Amino acid sequence: MATNGRLAGRVCVVTGASGGIGAATVAVFQREGATVVGVDLDADAPGDLALVADVADEDQVQDTFQRVRDSYGHIDVLFNNAGISPNDDASVLDTALEAWERVQRVNLRSVFLCCKHGIPHLLDNEGPMSGSVINTASFVAVMGAATSQISYTASKGGVLALTRELGVEFARRGVRVNALCPGPVDTPLLRELFAKDPEKAARRLVHVPMGRFARAEEIANAALFLASDESSFVTASTFLVDGGLSAAYTTPL
Repeated sequence: MATNGRLAGRVCVVTGASGGIGAATVAVFQREGATVVGVDLDADAPGDLALVADVADEDQVQDTFQRVRDSYGHIDVLFNNAGISPNDDASVLDTALEAWERVQRVNLRSVFLCCKHGIPHLLDNEGPMSGSVINTASFVAVMGAATSQISYTASKGGVLALTRELGVEFARRGVRVNALCPGPVDTPLLRELFAKDPEKAARRLVHVPMGRFARAEEIANAALFLASDESSFVTASTFLVDGGLSAAYTTPL
């Protein structure tokens, strides 16, 4: 662990830490000197401390943050990253109510709970900058998705709106709250999509001006910026890391 990195001395909690953006962020935060607690349903989550929790369960969320506080004495950064995008979340015409509610529970309810029970720990810190909260939204929070995933899109729109309000509410109390909005990311889930439905995957890629999907480490580096003092005047923001997707009208093949 670096002793002079951009997050030296800070305790960071990363949810959805077992894979993709979460695992990459744990590695980047550790590289920059942070003590990182990885939270996931998977017991093998990376981090200096791994905690198993369902972040959509209020009691488990409260217990998780208290365990981190008891272990390290303070919490400085929350990266609320846990989320799902299941195959049965599709068009509004086809998505069952159960699928809608399952996605909302993991993607939006969990962010609400982690902010509700995590931010008080940040407010206990001394100094003008008490902490940073990063909520993973998505580029679909600001535009329609090329392939319909109605509950996922709605949940990420909710995360974005929630983040803006919290960023404004806590700005003068030293806690910054920002929404990290990735474009499509090259993860095992997306590679599985390519294998199962190349046409559907191609519809995603054709809209990205850079002509490729993001690497998880590129999104993790954006999270690092938002967690560090380098973003000290950034709050309530829609931080798009999407390869130009949201700015593009169309991209030639």
